[in-house]
Amino acid sequence: MVLGLMISGVTGGCVNVAAPDKPIVINLNINITQQVVYRLDGQAKELIQQKPGIF
Repeated sequence: MVLGLMISGVTGGCVNVAAPDKPIVINLNINITQQVVYRLDGQAKELIQQKPGIF
């Protein structure tokens, strides 16, 4: 009997779901920085200096 009263008390509530009046605004401030580090061996470095338009 006590269990029956507890269950009836839990299911007696009411839930209201409504859409907001104003649109949801999300401000994102994103800063993306990319850093590329490379090393060249001597021959490759000389080739690039001799022919700068190769890349």
